[in-house]
Amino acid sequence: MPAAGVEDLRPGAGLAARARGGQTPGVEIRTLDGTDAFVVVDLPEADRAIGVVRSARKILRDGAVLLARSQTYQLAALELPASGASVGVNVGDGDRDAVVAAAAGALVAEVEQGRLLLDPAKGVTAEDLAPLRAVDPRPTAWWDLGTELAGASAAATAGAALGSLDGRRVALEQTDPVSLAFAAAAEAAGARLVAVGTGAGSVELAEGTSAADLAVADPAQLGTPDADRPVAAVEVDVLAVASRPGAVDHEVASGLAAGVLVPTGPVPVTARGLAVARRGGCVVLPDFVALGGPLQALLADADDVGHDALRTRAATDAAAVVAEVLDHPEGPLLGACERAEAFLAGWADALPFGRPLA
Repeated sequence: MPAAGVEDLRPGAGLAARARGGQTPGVEIRTLDGTDAFVVVDLPEADRAIGVVRSARKILRDGAVLLARSQTYQLAALELPASGASVGVNVGDGDRDAVVAAAAGALVAEVEQGRLLLDPAKGVTAEDLAPLRAVDPRPTAWWDLGTELAGASAAATAGAALGSLDGRRVALEQTDPVSLAFAAAAEAAGARLVAVGTGAGSVELAEGTSAADLAVADPAQLGTPDADRPVAAVEVDVLAVASRPGAVDHEVASGLAAGVLVPTGPVPVTARGLAVARRGGCVVLPDFVALGGPLQALLADADDVGHDALRTRAATDAAAVVAEVLDHPEGPLLGACERAEAFLAGWADALPFGRPLA
């Protein structure tokens, strides 16, 4: 395998940039019959694929490929031989509910057979996918604990990068459910939540706040937003980023003041952003490891194992991966990519074309 470098376009550049203008080699993209929806399967030779469903006026296929790729690497990080997947539903000017319902209906057979397992993402609710959940073979722990397990694994990666979260200062780019779950897990490990991003700027909390309080309060009610100071510029030990793929590009990365960036949403960093962040001394953790906690529900009979054991596994496994790749010469994100690729090489027909970077 070629050496990985953040400036090397072959192994290290962002998948999204390389997918534009044509279909990514090796990736299956098919339209669902009778709908304006499509399915991306990253590794078509896999027996099953796991991913998300999104809806909007127009879902871009390169973005869908990027999300599927991140999921492929997430599965590989835990040595699960399955493919990432992503479904895009274009609602246009039609009846949104009817369009999404038609797409869900077209997917029921594949879900029931266990070949395609899907969760709601942007623009799609759990209710929208109720017909799929009704036939989904995954254990109930997947649905009941998914967000909490993602928060646990994300916090564990940050703790592994820093040695401990005790006494560390943490900031959230936004207050989505996984970021709040991360904040709760970090708080339980001794960290303090001291800044939150809002649409009006960052809110700094001199005395800190709790994840529980933040979950029920508008961040702007906890302090005065500073429109001239984005949360990425606040000096903290850990910044959690979740807003969108590619949120941390080279310009944002040049102003990062955090020691560690932990993703609480998929692929938040671009290839150039990663290079700039590393030069500035910020350790960027792999999203596909940080967000891998929910996959614990697939590694055992999760409904019998118990919730506490699943939380412990989510944290322990994620921390172990980061500890293994933390000193990689190109940083833990590309180190984790190499580690995942070593597993993929053992069963996939070919390595994916491009890594999970925006």
